[in-house]
Amino acid sequence: MKLVAGINFDGNGLAQSINAMQMDMDIMGIFGENVVGFDKIGYQRKEAVISSFAEYIGTNALSHCVDNQVGRLTRTQRPLDLALSEKGYFQVLNKDGSLELTRDGRFVLNKNGELLTQTGQKVLSQGGYPITLPYVPKTLDKIVIGLDGKIGVFDDNERGVVNAGSIGVFSADGAIVSSNCVRQGYVESSNVSLEKEYIEMANYRRSFEANRQMFRLQNSNLSNAISRLGQV
Repeated sequence: MKLVAGINFDGNGLAQSINAMQMDMDIMGIFGENVVGFDKIGYQRKEAVISSFAEYIGTNALSHCVDNQVGRLTRTQRPLDLALSEKGYFQVLNKDGSLELTRDGRFVLNKNGELLTQTGQKVLSQGGYPITLPYVPKTLDKIVIGLDGKIGVFDDNERGVVNAGSIGVFSADGAIVSSNCVRQGYVESSNVSLEKEYIEMANYRRSFEANRQMFRLQNSNLSNAISRLGQV
């Protein structure tokens, strides 16, 4: 028995040129997002991923993945600013109960001693519970966070540090990461290189222009052919 398989595709040149231009525009859109995210704390650049048979299925073949390389760490000396010096994420709880991963470690305390993001999401511990300090210190410099994420609050009355839990560091799939990578008093800038983004964007811009010229040429030839047919 002989098995025969293959892909048959009938597409005119105009359609292929349009698909190619749309693909180039969508890819440049991804680079554009990276450029916009350059100055966003914790932003991770996106990379375009083109699957097989892109010439047949057009933009459906385009997706993206996240570049999880660590960005530049900048010292702020603010006690509740945290950065991860290795791959991983903080896990936060949204108001609707859903979980979210982030590398933006600019945290704040509310009046109840809950550790929150700047948008009000609750920061979770390694056990998956919201982190709440035993009390709100008079000054934030009383809060000490170790490389392993353990939080301590200095008690003036007891003249000692009270344990307040441990900030969880998670992988992209939600698994706990055991690593000494929490840096107190730092924030992580994006891992975007503007030079790289503009260089790669320029390649796709040239590709777009080439496909547009091809489209215009094919359209002109088709118009001439139709015109001649009308004269006959």
